[in-house]
Amino acid sequence: MDLAPALSELSALLGERLATSKAELAQHGRSETHFAEALPDAVAWPETTAEVAALVAICARHGVPMTGWGAGTSLEGHALAVRGGVVVDFTRMDRVLAVRTEDMVAVVQPGVTREALNAALRETGLFFPVDPGANATLGGMAATRASGTTAVRYGTMRDNVRALEVVLADGRVIRTGTAARKSSAGYDLTALFVGAEGTLGLITELTLVLQGQPEAVSAAVCAFDSFEGAVAAVIETIQSGIPMARIEFVDEATARAFNRHSGAALPAVPHLMVEFHGSPAGVAEQAAAFGEIAAGHGGHGFDHATRPEDRNRLWAMRHKAFYATLALRPGATALVTDICVPISRLAQAVAETRADIAASGLQGPIVGHVGDGNFHCTLLIEPGNAAELAEAKALAARMNERALRLGGTITGEHGVGLGKLGYMQAEHGEGWAVMATLKNALDPRGLMNPGKVVRTN
Repeated sequence: MDLAPALSELSALLGERLATSKAELAQHGRSETHFAEALPDAVAWPETTAEVAALVAICARHGVPMTGWGAGTSLEGHALAVRGGVVVDFTRMDRVLAVRTEDMVAVVQPGVTREALNAALRETGLFFPVDPGANATLGGMAATRASGTTAVRYGTMRDNVRALEVVLADGRVIRTGTAARKSSAGYDLTALFVGAEGTLGLITELTLVLQGQPEAVSAAVCAFDSFEGAVAAVIETIQSGIPMARIEFVDEATARAFNRHSGAALPAVPHLMVEFHGSPAGVAEQAAAFGEIAAGHGGHGFDHATRPEDRNRLWAMRHKAFYATLALRPGATALVTDICVPISRLAQAVAETRADIAASGLQGPIVGHVGDGNFHCTLLIEPGNAAELAEAKALAARMNERALRLGGTITGEHGVGLGKLGYMQAEHGEGWAVMATLKNALDPRGLMNPGKVVRTN
């Protein structure tokens, strides 16, 4: 890496939008979870695709690694510059470029957040449905193939990104996909970059699928005497074809965390949090059908909310689950992990994971987008406690092995980053080597977010 001339050229390109101060490097060198600090050598704030292309060309010429940065909320260390170089912060590329209501698409720069996009869409009758909880940037959501609470109905970022503009590792700018609903024209390059975590190129523009705002929305929370009853209710609900907009599981530890953090008054038992979208009559029918299923599996206290402020309060509580869980052990950090299994194996996966956590002595509340068979554990550990970190990593490893044994995946939502890298071979076999071949073809010097997703020579 020939850093000094690269920084000189980048400074001439970006001026004050290139920073090397200790404060900025530290801010862009930390993650929200247990990973060690990894400081970049500089932070850049481009504002246009042309600037990104020029930045990449400079870094490529001098062998300087590049790591994309959005809101910085990824949980597996995706945005840590583990080999130094330049962090490319996209938060100033935050314009909604076009909203085509007739085509039901929006064109945005990568630094637009999902909440900002939906605010811009408020008067159109449309909305962008993918909701990972955090107010993440849409470029980062695409890079990590994010999903969240609404994926059970509206799908993940894979289903909601129609086209991209990407700067490749040599500075070339390409466009993938179109605004058309479908295409049979060659390789699906859009799908290749969605979920690549910035290891193949930097996303500078997205064309996103929009949905019509539902005429009626209602939400509810329902307590269960056992987690087995809650999971059984999820499975029956999905198999019954009830078009849930959200169906979320929280265990008893998370319910206690909500009470302490958000002032809720939930019984300290497992709960399902659900939402229905549609016409007023349709929403009422869906809620009634779910209520009957829940009651049949020990559900009670079916608290129904139709007022926007009540629904917003419910989902704000769910979206703050990570911070509520951290508060159960003041001063703790966390190893946060997720797996996803076929819905038929969900009860077994949750039961085995709960037993594993109970035997470990660690606190590990469970929440999940269980309509997709996806759930998360937040394993609370004392910072600097090597024994607890080792135990948490062992628990996470057993979760990954369990997911594969049950026909699932090591991550349904969080992505690979640093934390899941060691399990990619077990899931993909020779397919992982094919991924490395693609990486070497598009980024032969390994400059784009090195150390993530694949291992290359």
